[in-house]
Parts: sequence; C-alpha cells; structure tokens
Amino acid sequence: MSKVIKEIHKAFESLDDGLTVLAGGFGLCGIPEHSIEAIRDKGTKGLTVVSNNCGVDNFGLGRLLEHKQIDKMISSYVGENKIFEQQLISGELDVELTPQGTLAEKLRAGGAGIPAFYTKTGVGTQIAEGKETRDFDGETYLMERAIKGDFGIVKAQKADTFGNLVFEKTARNFNPLCAMAATTTVVEVEELVEVGEIDPDEVHMSGIYVDYIYLGSHFEKRIEKRTFKEVNHG
Repeated sequence: MSKVIKEIHKAFESLDDGLTVLAGGFGLCGIPEHSIEAIRDKGTKGLTVVSNNCGVDNFGLGRLLEHKQIDKMISSYVGENKIFEQQLISGELDVELTPQGTLAEKLRAGGAGIPAFYTKTGVGTQIAEGKETRDFDGETYLMERAIKGDFGIVKAQKADTFGNLVFEKTARNFNPLCAMAATTTVVEVEELVEVGEIDPDEVHMSGIYVDYIYLGSHFEKRIEKRTFKEVNHG
C-alpha cells in the first residue's frame, strides 16, 4: 500500500479521544501545520500532546488548545501562548514541564526501545519529585522514563515515496525524534520525489518510521516573535 495520501484527514481516521500525539517543531519552526489543522477539524478530545512548546494563541498547537482538545501537555516551554498559560494556571490543562534536553532524550529513548535512562538534569529540584535516583561515580542521577506515542506528526522538507526524509536546517529539531517514538507517523512535506532520487548520504531519517506522507502547500511558516535592532546610520 502506498504511503502517499492526497487528503491529510485520511491519516487521522484512527485518532481516537485520549490518545498521545508527539508533535515536531520548535517554537513555530518546523511544525506540522496541516496535521494540526486536520486534528482540529476531526475534533478529537482528551489528547496528551508531547511537544517542545504549544504554538501561539491562534496558530500551531495553540489551535487545539483553543478548542480544548488537549488535556495534557508534556513540554519544555510555555512560550508566547497566553491560552496555554491561562489553562495551566486555571487547572484546565495538566502540564508536565520537562527540561528540553531531557524531553529530547525521552523521545529518542522511546524510539530506540530504551525504557528509561539516568540524567543529572533536575536532581534536587521539583523535577525530581517522586522519581528514582541513583549514584554513579559519586554523583546523583535522576531516572527518567522514555516517551512513546500513538501518533507522531512531523514536518520535513523532502520525502521520497517510501518516506525517507530530508529536513531543512534547524527545522529538523524534534521532528525525527517524534517520528521514531510513535506507533503511527504522519509526515507532511514540501517536496515529494521517487525512491532513489535522494542521495542515501543526504537522508536524515529512514522511511521505515513513516506511515503516511502528505505533500502540502501554502505553509505559513510564521515567526513566533519578531525582534528588531535599531541601526544608526549616522
């Protein structure tokens, strides 16, 4: 069966309430815009979403927060999203804040079949509450469990029809990790080619992790927060 789909909603027919979604992206860089909109349109509720942050008020994963489709976020950063902040403070949204490197390793471990690992990050802080610690070479480490998800939603620059992926510079970010740690992975791309047209040395992630490929268009690629520097021409 071909992995290439012409209608993005087809990939989410089995996305039921209460499942876990791993979403690539960092800020608004490399986010799976079309997949997020498809989940919003489907109206699935009670989701646990694992992502570095949760978009902004009216874009990215923030669109799912607006419709209260997310019950729990596992992330590193509240970011520029006021709805995220409000739902966290009000108790409407369960948020598990996780150090960024730890979050990346949790996903990597999940994709690699490693159930848990030890890290120094978070030792002696609220992050460590209720978690096992162990000493190695005279230093204390915290045990963190790996993360796996039901769906991974990913943005890549290019794919071949098998799903071998090429990412664009920093837009790679958490995307490969989310793809590898998910049971079902949906990838949206800007360019689709035949198998063999991507040099094997240029492949960033193997197609064995990919279930659905969608050739998207009109990616907005918003900038989360614009900053400007005054230039003195005097």
